[in-house]
Amino acid sequence: MNTLNKEKCVACRVEAPKVEGAEIDDLLIQIPEWHLVEIDNVPRLTRQYKFKNFVEAIAFTNKVGEIAEAEDHHPAILTEWGSVQVSWWTHKIKGLSQPHQIQPQALVQTTPQ
Repeated sequence: MNTLNKEKCVACRVEAPKVEGAEIDDLLIQIPEWHLVEIDNVPRLTRQYKFKNFVEAIAFTNKVGEIAEAEDHHPAILTEWGSVQVSWWTHKIKGLSQPHQIQPQALVQTTPQ
């Protein structure tokens, strides 16, 4: 059973351990809509959301912003007509950390059906 949406994000420090290897594989099983991409040698969790128009896309972007602010961990968000791309990683450790196991799951509740 997936319990990620019941967890709370914790602030990441430079010395925080990275989530790597089998941990990432396990995480991706729990959030199958998300993909691991590497940009500038930094792994990131990325997902593309589709919408009927810009109004729906920007409303979703604002919901993502509210979640990110509440968790004090902020993704890269690209909002376009009918589409929003969300990417999570931790700048301080140049990779994925424990919060990334929680935030994508938190977005499931805000995703349009």
